[in-house]
This record gives sequence, structure tokens and C-alpha cells, in this order.
Amino acid sequence: EVQLVESGGGLVQAGGSLRLSCAASGFTFDGYDIGWFRQAPGKEREGVSCISGSGGGAYYADSAKGRFTISSDNAKSTVYLQMNNLNPEDTAVYYCTADVYCSTIGWAFTRHPAAWGQGTQVTVSS
Repeated sequence: EVQLVESGGGLVQAGGSLRLSCAASGFTFDGYDIGWFRQAPGKEREGVSCISGSGGGAYYADSAKGRFTISSDNAKSTVYLQMNNLNPEDTAVYYCTADVYCSTIGWAFTRHPAAWGQGTQVTVSS
């Protein structure tokens, strides 16, 4: 069974940092593109960052550029999202998915609907 489990969220003050993890199981992790998305209350889910599983680089939404860093540990089948200098606008539930194609110029879903983990809540206080 393909499964993605997000973790690492929490409550942090503005300017603080968090590192989110997306742990994959049930499929061969190597070579899969992974994307991080977030959904704030009352808003649509939006892309934050993605990383290519084939060495094709990473992509960051404008909101994440300069503050967030995505990385992958194939040995642990885990993708990380290091988030620095957080602000209240980053408050959302963060999700990861393997149903994306990722390049340095953007991302696209490869399956509709995409399969998501349960998400991890990030709350940034001002």
C-alpha cells in the first residue's frame, strides 16, 4: 500500500523555523518526484515546493523562495521541507504527494485526484 506520512508541524513564533518530513512507504521511493502543498482555512490547496526524484532539481513557489529548502534522503525514503523565517501567512496544513511531476520551472499533477497524506499542521503566531 502506497503511503505518505507528514510530520514535523507545530506552533512557532514569527521568524522561527520548522522542518517537515514526508515519509514514504509501499513503493520504490527512488526516482519519484515529491511535492509539498499547503491549505490554509478557507483557501484552496497551493503548491509550495517540489523535488525531482531523477536529479532534475527543485521548484519553489514565490512564497517559499529564499526561506524554504526541500531535500530528499532516499535511504530513509523521506523528503524534508526546511522552513525558515516563518510568518503568520505560512499557517496551514501541509501535505505531500508523489503524484506530481517536478522540474525547476514548475510542477504538474500526474494523477487526478492526487493521493495525499494526512497532513501536518503548521501554526505561526505573530
